[in-house]
Amino acid sequence: MPKYSYIVKNKAGVEEKNVVDAVSQQSLIEKLQREGYFIVRVLEIKTTSHLKKKTSKKNEKRKFSRKKTKLEDLLSFSRQLATMLEAGVSLIRSLDVILIQVQSEELYNILKACKKDVEQGIALSVSLSKYPNVFNQFWVSLIEVGEASGTVPVVLNKLSFYLEQQAEFRATIISGLIYPAILFMVAVGAIAFFALFVGPRFQSIFDSMNVDLPMITVVLLASFSFLKKNIFLIIAGIVAGVFFLKKYIKTYQGKLLFEKAMFNMPVFGEVYRLIIVERFTSQMSILIDAGVPILYALDISERLVDNNSCAMIISTIKEGVREGELLVAPMTRSGFFPAMCLQMIMVGEETGELSKMLKHVSAYYQDLVSTFMKRFATIVEPFMLVFMGGVIGTIVLAMFLPMFNIAQLGGG
Repeated sequence: MPKYSYIVKNKAGVEEKNVVDAVSQQSLIEKLQREGYFIVRVLEIKTTSHLKKKTSKKNEKRKFSRKKTKLEDLLSFSRQLATMLEAGVSLIRSLDVILIQVQSEELYNILKACKKDVEQGIALSVSLSKYPNVFNQFWVSLIEVGEASGTVPVVLNKLSFYLEQQAEFRATIISGLIYPAILFMVAVGAIAFFALFVGPRFQSIFDSMNVDLPMITVVLLASFSFLKKNIFLIIAGIVAGVFFLKKYIKTYQGKLLFEKAMFNMPVFGEVYRLIIVERFTSQMSILIDAGVPILYALDISERLVDNNSCAMIISTIKEGVREGELLVAPMTRSGFFPAMCLQMIMVGEETGELSKMLKHVSAYYQDLVSTFMKRFATIVEPFMLVFMGGVIGTIVLAMFLPMFNIAQLGGG
């Protein structure tokens, strides 16, 4: 049986040290916690044979399906942790089980470090806050509230429900954009193929015949010749343009201008606004339902909304609430939120069911945007097909029109 040295503090705060035999580190920790000790450190006394086993285990590299952490990884983590804590499994044992199943290398390393922190008596919310790129303030605040109220499994279930909704909502938006994007890329590929391979062959045929070409053919062949000669410069220019544009959009002012352009787009601007409203209301509903104070919930939403224009509006709303106003008053003055959203929030504040009404608002706009994206994919398909047919038809006409003219002249 392995030996363990431990340092603990009793109820009086006096530090105690000892070396004991135990089945495992986890069983010893649970035993000491049952006896009312605060764990400072529990370390295994490693023998030579044990060190050899450890070394051989370290040499066996664990394989992961991905490096970074995805939304599905976080969803799986929150669901598993909630289920095990509800079943009465200790937090450390739960993290042990989850670590075996994690598919993300980044999340594995984070949870491994969190498990060490928890073993030393650090709260899970404090440990997770060290990794803001994966566990943002939304996660940390909810788990902190759960720890303070003893309802961590309940909070994790709410968090899982939110993540599931967001994953489904994101998938709907992406699926609505994929098909039009594929059709557009096919059209671009067809033009590139004609410009690089077909156009030059027709050019050599027409030059050898020494005939006058229609204007449409002249313009098209000149365009193809320009594309072929400058293809690498064009590609480099597009790549550089995209790179600098993305870099500029990452700046505060650049992002504001990009958001303004998005909001001003016909049809899509309104949909973009509804997506931001949905994100704000869904986050607020979960935070308020979990017991987070409304001012703190607004502060978290301001940082998480990922839209500088909306963040400024939320900051103004927060100031209004701090001065004693109801939430709906500064929201109405902002002019950003739709009338239905404001009416529902007003009813929620009057009846004391704000989180419930925010949840209804979020669900309504999710359905609205999802329906639009499905219809958009259906409506845009014939337009893209007509566009592709028009482009390819124009190229074919321009290439073969001189042939028809030559055939008619020959017949004459």
